[in-house]
Amino acid sequence: MKEKIVIILDRTITVITAIAYIAVLVMFFIENKVSFIEAILVPGISFVLVSAFRHIYNAPRPYEVTGIPPMTGKTTKGKSMPSRHTFSIFIIAMTVFYYDYRLGIPMLVFGLVLAALRVIERVHFVKDVVVGAILGIGFGLIYYMLP
Repeated sequence: MKEKIVIILDRTITVITAIAYIAVLVMFFIENKVSFIEAILVPGISFVLVSAFRHIYNAPRPYEVTGIPPMTGKTTKGKSMPSRHTFSIFIIAMTVFYYDYRLGIPMLVFGLVLAALRVIERVHFVKDVVVGAILGIGFGLIYYMLP
């Protein structure tokens, strides 16, 4: 039962994140802001860079190292570090934060919860989600917050 709750929370937060991101894109588009292009390119390019690093680094996943199966039934080998789920929610949270900090703060909290869930599910090590979070926040700060 606990495993189902963890998996449902993971999926719910992932869906809420996607909806929030789409809503912010729509708002940028409606408001005819140059930020609309930024809000697509920053997460997109950052995601590609993180994915390329992850592919090259190819760190094993917890279930490969410990032999304890993940809650999700995931069977992917390697590519554990950094966590793309965690990276994605944090870069999206930074995009939302750029639009309106009052909406961005709850997204950052969701990011912390999702990071913990990915470790609890045994699909990532703590270092994987910490690096994913740092990269998501870091890319967001570099692209959105610096002049």
